[in-house]
Amino acid sequence: MSSNHANLDAASIDRKARLAKLAALKRKQPEPETEDAGASEELPDADTEPEVTRTYLSGRNYDAEARGPKLGFEQGPQEGQVTLETQAAEIAKATAEQAKKDAEADQPIDLFKLQPKKPNWDLKRDLDEKLKILDVRTENAIARLVRQRIEAAQRLAKERGGASNGEGEEVGMEGETLVEGIHMREREEEKDDDETI
Repeated sequence: MSSNHANLDAASIDRKARLAKLAALKRKQPEPETEDAGASEELPDADTEPEVTRTYLSGRNYDAEARGPKLGFEQGPQEGQVTLETQAAEIAKATAEQAKKDAEADQPIDLFKLQPKKPNWDLKRDLDEKLKILDVRTENAIARLVRQRIEAAQRLAKERGGASNGEGEEVGMEGETLVEGIHMREREEEKDDDETI
């Protein structure tokens, strides 16, 4: 049994030595000496220069832009592809919006929201159709009165001196231009009244 025990000890020592060599190669360090040489291990002198690999970071796991370790892939493997998760999220969002609309539709109508801004809007609506006829008649009456005044002014001018202005032009304006001027003045007055209110 002692021979088996000695063989196992020797095998484990050999295995440890091989693992130490692999670790040293991986870290780029000089391989550690065996246990016999470990007792006579020398301390490093202060005047020796440290290794370059220990003072500077290798770029393998360092992200220079983020100034930290690399955390993984720059782009996900499924980026830009339509996945079931994105489709499920879109469907969930659409159903939530539909449920919200349905909940709003099930609520009773709020009568305060249906009230008009001005309480006499229905009276104005009914009277607008009747007033259209009266507006036409009013415009015609105003035009007729203006024509009568212009004709009266022209008759007076003829009676006083005939052609007192050297070229013999008629005094007054045409009826249509006068009516248009009156309408423009009325619109301006309405705008001024609306702005003050």
